[in-house]
Amino acid sequence: MISQGKAQPNISPSLFWDTQMAKIDWDVNSSYVIERVLSRGTWKDFKTLLSFYGMERVKTAAIQLRYLDKRTLAFCSVFFHVPIEKFRCYNFQQSNPGHWEY
Repeated sequence: MISQGKAQPNISPSLFWDTQMAKIDWDVNSSYVIERVLSRGTWKDFKTLLSFYGMERVKTAAIQLRYLDKRTLAFCSVFFHVPIEKFRCYNFQQSNPGHWEY
């Protein structure tokens, strides 16, 4: 996970509490970074993510993620103009129903 090539984006260090940001390879581990920012980041982190990776790469990664909470999934669906059924995490949740929601 050593960073090579691109400079490190200015993303909140608190999102990566479990790793050293200096050791993240921002290209190889882009799905990990995108998932963290989408799930836990601020609006500023999200805008930084888009400018660092580009809209299409973030969109493609978001569609392929195995898990996004319902609110983040709905946001991504609207923001990227992609039907919710196209997201892998939506289909995964539908095939593995949990307990009843009250």
